[in-house]
Amino acid sequence: MRTYVGHQQALSADDFVELALGTPVELWLGVEGETDEERAARLDAAHDILADNPHLPDDVSRIAAEAIEAYAPELFNVIPLARPSGRRPTRKGAAA
Repeated sequence: MRTYVGHQQALSADDFVELALGTPVELWLGVEGETDEERAARLDAAHDILADNPHLPDDVSRIAAEAIEAYAPELFNVIPLARPSGRRPTRKGAAA
């Protein structure tokens, strides 16, 4: 099965993410061994991209959720925790 984002074929998971985001993953995560100067330049570029596209974090979250739902739906199967009844236990001798 082939996966395309727009007119570009994604050959790997990294390709898919890069094409979906429009930026390389390393821009956001960094690379091992980067210098302080490289990190500052990377963060400046990321800041500029977010300034131009303030909805990018929401888009990324949506894309991730859709990918999980499509390829690993079991990750969304959670057991709800019991909620407290809303009553707080009182301590003996405490004023109510």
